[in-house]
Amino acid sequence: ISYCGARFLLDEITDYKPWPDSERYVHALSIKEIEFCEPFDVSILSDAGGKYWAVKYMQGAKPIREEKAIHVLDETFRKNQIDELYRFPEEHSEPEIDFTDEIIEDEKEAQKLVKEVPEARIDIMGTFQTIHFVNETDKISGLEILVNNNFYSLFPHFPENRTLLIPENRIFKTKGVKKDGHIIQGIRTIPDGLLFVFNKNQKKPIQINLIEYECYGEKKTRGTDKSNYLNTTIIPQLMRFASAFSIITDENTRRSTIENWVDKIIDYINSNDELSGKIIGWIKELNPKIKERSIEREIEKLLIDAFKTNLRVLLVIDELSTEQKSTIQNVISSFKLENGDNIEFVGYVVRLVQSISINDHSAQYALTVQ
Repeated sequence: ISYCGARFLLDEITDYKPWPDSERYVHALSIKEIEFCEPFDVSILSDAGGKYWAVKYMQGAKPIREEKAIHVLDETFRKNQIDELYRFPEEHSEPEIDFTDEIIEDEKEAQKLVKEVPEARIDIMGTFQTIHFVNETDKISGLEILVNNNFYSLFPHFPENRTLLIPENRIFKTKGVKKDGHIIQGIRTIPDGLLFVFNKNQKKPIQINLIEYECYGEKKTRGTDKSNYLNTTIIPQLMRFASAFSIITDENTRRSTIENWVDKIIDYINSNDELSGKIIGWIKELNPKIKERSIEREIEKLLIDAFKTNLRVLLVIDELSTEQKSTIQNVISSFKLENGDNIEFVGYVVRLVQSISINDHSAQYALTVQ
């Protein structure tokens, strides 16, 4: 049984997806202007949608456009409207939720469904073949250059007007740890880029992402090679990112790294009018009455605070299993920031595919073969 207990307006695209099956959804949006009601069974939509109402209205993220269905939902909601979120009585054990869509194996039934609900059909744009990136750093067909050049197309949940990407992999170095006056090898680390995410509705409005690009590419094709590289190179590198800003690192070293990076970030932003205008706009959204001479000081303050309280390690790689992603997440989240929060982790798999044939430019789906 599915219930409706709230309605709201969709707001901005976000990468915050706290539900269990979040990886199934390409887009997520924040919400605003929420209204509540006593939960009612949404099967009332069967009056408007017929036998296949669930597929028609509930399967996938899509608007309900039929006036009859809209009227039924609105009328039922208004009759049951309440002021606060209804909370179901607590159960001793959480019921296991099945997120699998209804499976239709009967061909005649499938034909009936598609006839009644044409949008249920999966139309194929074309067919593609998965190929390897050369490696991470190749300037023509390397993962890093191709992702940077297509960043906002790949990651629509990072809208360009709400994020700031610095795709430079040699500007920022962590301070490193000294012993007897010398930097200990393997402690200092350099991310491939930084991504700043702005959300004025959060207590910590700027989140800093340390970007690491990794690629098995054409040379690491065997499972054992990939596993060894993940465990001996990638994970230790991500741990160095996290440790550099975690409380396990000496406070003076952390402070020195943060101050040095913030100076370089501000210099980089000031050298680009578009980026400068963007971050100044963010500051004015947070404080419309701020004086011009105070803006740079406020930017510096927000960046320093973000490094101390709202930091995430972001991995982009050409292959990563769910189990591997979970392992890395557990490792990175064990590092704590100054405010006691865990450093976060997110991993994205990006693959290079080559078209075999393009059949329908208006379709939303494609098939790939590897």
